[in-house]
Amino acid sequence: MSVHIPQPVAPMIPRTLFTADHDAFRATARRFFETEMAPHLERFEEQQHIDRNLWNKAGELGLLCATMPEQYGGSGVDRLYSMILLEEQARVGDSASGFSLHSDIVANYINNFGNEAQKQQWLPKMATGECVTAIAMTEPGTGSDLQGIRTTAVADGDDYILNGSKIFITNGYLCDMLFFDNVRVPKSNLLGMEGMGFIMLMKELAWERMLIAIICASGCEAVLASTVEYVKQRKAFGKTIASFQNTRFKLAELRSETQIARVYVDRCMELVLKEELSPEAACAAKYWVSDLMSRVVDECVQLHGGYGFMLEYPVARAYIDTRANRIYGGTNEIMKELISRSI
Repeated sequence: MSVHIPQPVAPMIPRTLFTADHDAFRATARRFFETEMAPHLERFEEQQHIDRNLWNKAGELGLLCATMPEQYGGSGVDRLYSMILLEEQARVGDSASGFSLHSDIVANYINNFGNEAQKQQWLPKMATGECVTAIAMTEPGTGSDLQGIRTTAVADGDDYILNGSKIFITNGYLCDMLFFDNVRVPKSNLLGMEGMGFIMLMKELAWERMLIAIICASGCEAVLASTVEYVKQRKAFGKTIASFQNTRFKLAELRSETQIARVYVDRCMELVLKEELSPEAACAAKYWVSDLMSRVVDECVQLHGGYGFMLEYPVARAYIDTRANRIYGGTNEIMKELISRSI
């Protein structure tokens, strides 16, 4: 079972990032999102999470933790594979799955800062989908200011005792808030060195911000494609909406800005592969492309008219989903502050 996904508007500048192996991975990811995710998005939204067995299916296809070393269940491939997975997710309008957080944030923390026993214990299970992970940063009183976290971990023999609360946790299924009330956690579960958690978080935030930029760039392309298809079919005053000069000019603007975002994000990914991407460049990608997606979606809603508010249309869902991109991963105001410090 699959649903109709509009073909994207042809790029004005061809992409040069990918090899034949990347293209084969994209074909697998595309089939998965078109057949397993897209037809069921409404149900997933109602139940507040995707079906649990989809994690196992994604693992069987090699879609989870692909960049992790082979000895830990991954494929040992580059981060372009992560980019491809996010692009295919955005293409079908999927905001329900938390694969990227699982594979590209949590797995990286374990691989980069965990000891050998921790890597062997968790990463293979994450790659197969047997284990689903989340990361609990945000608290009811703490968002972008991670230094203001109030949850405590107090040593008690061979354990830590956790007290505090977390909220807005991706993959924290069916939980509006997570409470820790004297939760006992073995010290053997500590990643890295005690007291170094904030520094470890900072090392991965640039990549997290690139993940948001990637999904927003692809999201712009997806909503533009569905809008072009709509205005070519919808008629007013005896002719298609696409035939009006205002529509053509708006689409030209959106296509141009979306292409600019695509080129910048692709260039950032080239630097990611070389481990040369600066933190401020990642901040710029996150804030500018997420801002752009909000503008693109808003203009596309306008071109849909009243139907732009009907959830049966992809643009209406995009209007709801895209707003959070300017908030998580650090608000766009924080991104500008970080960029300004390097001037």
